[in-house]
Amino acid sequence: MSTPSQVRVRFCPSPTGTPHVGLIRTALFNWAHARHHGGTFVFRIEDTDATRDSVESYNALLDALRWLGLDWDEGPEVGGPHGPYRQSERHDLYRDALGRLTQAGEVYESYSSAEEIEARHRAAGRDPKLGYDNADRSLTEEQKQAFRAEGRKPVWRLRMPDRDITFTDLIRGEVTFKAGTVPDFVLARGDGSPLYPLTNPLDDALMGITHVLRGEDLLSSTPRQIALYEAFQRVGIGNGAPTYAHLPLVTGEGARKLSKRDPESNLFHYRDRGFLPEGLLNYLALLGWSIADDRDVFSLDEMVAAFDVSRVSSNAARFDLKKAEAINSAHMRLLPADEFARRVVPYLEAEGVISGTPTDAQAALLAAAVPLVQERSVVLTDAARMLRFLFVDEDGFAVDDDAAAKNLGADAVPVLDAALTGLNALDDWSAAAIEESLKASLVDGLGLKPRKAFGPVRVAVSGRTVSPPLYESMELLGRERSVRRLGAGLERARGVV
Repeated sequence: MSTPSQVRVRFCPSPTGTPHVGLIRTALFNWAHARHHGGTFVFRIEDTDATRDSVESYNALLDALRWLGLDWDEGPEVGGPHGPYRQSERHDLYRDALGRLTQAGEVYESYSSAEEIEARHRAAGRDPKLGYDNADRSLTEEQKQAFRAEGRKPVWRLRMPDRDITFTDLIRGEVTFKAGTVPDFVLARGDGSPLYPLTNPLDDALMGITHVLRGEDLLSSTPRQIALYEAFQRVGIGNGAPTYAHLPLVTGEGARKLSKRDPESNLFHYRDRGFLPEGLLNYLALLGWSIADDRDVFSLDEMVAAFDVSRVSSNAARFDLKKAEAINSAHMRLLPADEFARRVVPYLEAEGVISGTPTDAQAALLAAAVPLVQERSVVLTDAARMLRFLFVDEDGFAVDDDAAAKNLGADAVPVLDAALTGLNALDDWSAAAIEESLKASLVDGLGLKPRKAFGPVRVAVSGRTVSPPLYESMELLGRERSVRRLGAGLERARGVV
């Protein structure tokens, strides 16, 4: 293994679609490994598929890493000594490497079609789906010329070694692929245009990557990469294969791999809901790793200090939304009140009740209200929705239809009437005085149980069945707005009679 000062890892996604949580878990583990060893985190974009890659997806990747705080030491918009860091800008390097491999006899032209390969397997009594049979390794120049005369276009294949390939995986231990089980594979098309099996290992070799942490679904390609690294080294490229660690799959329902098409895999879904970056990263870290057997909540700095890739489990990790929410809720409670207030502002803006920077009056109201919702919120959208009624003007105030149907029917008339009578008599508009008045009017006066007594009041004042503590909410809302909303709720209830 490399010494700590030499550790270089990479995160190399393709800019296709929206970043998903499994991809970000891979980025996180690579980032933590680099930071733990004082190494280098390289961010590289594998964008050679012009039919699928997009500028939008590229920007989304940068946006995702910035939002999460996973900073990179080399890569797009940062630079570094091994650029360019986008594969679409590295074609000269791929052509040079392919030329050197060809000249050294490490790769060869292959003309066999899929149909011909299958026919040879059938003729030999083998499974026709076995794949390429290495039949073109020994083509003569005359045979190649004949194929060219037919108009055939070759592909370039690497000669796999005729021996077992064994490597030590930091998570899975010693792994062996028997000789003959991995056929010669395609590195480039006949025109020299490179394919992923060439570009990915070549970039790692040229960028001095020492450790490759990636999903276990790529384990089967490892012997091909090791053979290619050996060939690179023989032609003067790189220093041999990196150390591998194959991370467990992230699964969804039914123990199947969580794919890009699964709604719960979309990273930005969690940002839109109001997950904290540190809460989501904490949960993603638990998908295969733990800081301690009896501890689930930790900071990113604590993860970096403790991270050891050899302690990552080899078992598949199921994405559990409830657990993710619980972890995020714990991080919400850990925020200082002023920081919580700062982070909830964009979500209040999304609710349409704050525009840009809060006014002094809005900031003061938010500071006073935050302690009422911070302990009750799982995500920031919870807090914004609970706080919305405090910031909306009366023209924009609305009662949720479902909440009204259940709480502002005919039964609510005497409740709201009694509440208004008691509250209008108050000299002191404080939470304590409001509580005393409502309990006297509704619990003692009408003989109602608290849920029946305060449900109509809560819905009339906040518009929802879930709100911050009622008495404190009414104090912050103020006498005038509270009484006006209770009156409107009473009229609505009477209209149902």
